[in-house]
Amino acid sequence: MRTVRLAASLLNADLGQIEQEVKRLEAALVDVIHIDVRDGHFVPYFALGADMVQAVRRMTRLPIEVHLMVQQPDRFARTFVEAGADTIIVHLESYHKPKQTIALVQEMGCRCALAINPMTLVENTFPLLDKVDQLLFMSVNPGLLGQPFIIEVLEKVRLAQAYRDKNHLHFDISVDGGVTEDTIGPCVTAGANQVVVGRPIFVPADASEATRLLRARATEVGAGG
Repeated sequence: MRTVRLAASLLNADLGQIEQEVKRLEAALVDVIHIDVRDGHFVPYFALGADMVQAVRRMTRLPIEVHLMVQQPDRFARTFVEAGADTIIVHLESYHKPKQTIALVQEMGCRCALAINPMTLVENTFPLLDKVDQLLFMSVNPGLLGQPFIIEVLEKVRLAQAYRDKNHLHFDISVDGGVTEDTIGPCVTAGANQVVVGRPIFVPADASEATRLLRARATEVGAGG
């Protein structure tokens, strides 16, 4: 049975009650806390920063992944590693030299993930996949909450899984954006072993029941994968 990790996107939390929200995620047995960082250039609007990562790090032992939706992520990676990130996610499309950025992050003892937007060809990541710890597929256009899931991204997930298996690689495959009880199953079927979830965890009063339902949907298909 394929094990699927649930990463809770903190952008959907009540940031005025952040400690209570983090404790609620721990009680709900999520696997990872996902923190989006936005610079207002690579994507619209600003969101969160190193201070938030540092604060959350003090509150929990859960792994923290920091999604740098910023231009020139190599300029900021060290700050977020030092703030307490366990994984740094950088975009192929932002202005930097991905191979050098991946090496920089890993040399600091941190996992590094590569993210791509829905319109980016997955084949563009192939020369880097022997170096990354995770490949993250955006299944919505980054920057705005509440967008519908882009189903065509799943074919890219399938291609990434096939490339990984053919080349005996070991990177994780994650899907981020529009993941719900209805879309988590197709993500797992396509090859994802991690999903980033926002509103379906944070909006219900009972986050534990919400994660139970998500895991149940993932397990229904994962049992055959």
